[in-house]
Amino acid sequence: MINNFKKPDLKKPRFRTKVFTLLNKIVFDEFKELNPAFSNVDNNVLRNIIIMFNKSIWSNVIKNRDGVELPKHLGYLFIGTCNPPKALNVDYSLSKKYGKVLQNENWETDGHLGKIFYTNYNTKYRFKNRDLWKFEAHRDFKRTVAKEYPKNWTKYLQIENKSNLSYLYLKETEEHLEEIKTYNEFEF
Repeated sequence: MINNFKKPDLKKPRFRTKVFTLLNKIVFDEFKELNPAFSNVDNNVLRNIIIMFNKSIWSNVIKNRDGVELPKHLGYLFIGTCNPPKALNVDYSLSKKYGKVLQNENWETDGHLGKIFYTNYNTKYRFKNRDLWKFEAHRDFKRTVAKEYPKNWTKYLQIENKSNLSYLYLKETEEHLEEIKTYNEFEF
């Protein structure tokens, strides 16, 4: 059933929440205070170093099937393949063009979606208030995943609906324990 699509009024007032970034003067000053060796480094240079480091992490997440372990045991980042959504997935540009509600079908990936997952479940990631942490991907990361995912979407881990990511780790450790139980060093 195709419904009519009402175009948004672009002249109406908009509400924008105030966005705060971690790459600001206060953070850089605190960093320089804790690390006097970097006190002469320009803030723009520090910002570029952080951006390049983050870009190298997310490019490795896209390249590697199993994702990347974040530094300082902050967690694990990977791309997963999810089943097609049951809710309406509206394609706003086509809907606006034709005046009807049209949805994305994701024909290149047989309807599957690629999502960026962050987890800090594993025991070596235990740190104070880890349940309060979340990961929010940068715009460039999301756009690159959207561009690269359809090219080789079967490479990534299949994540079932409403399943805990901890299941992946539990399954892996159970298989490893089973290998240890059946291992006999005297049998060749």
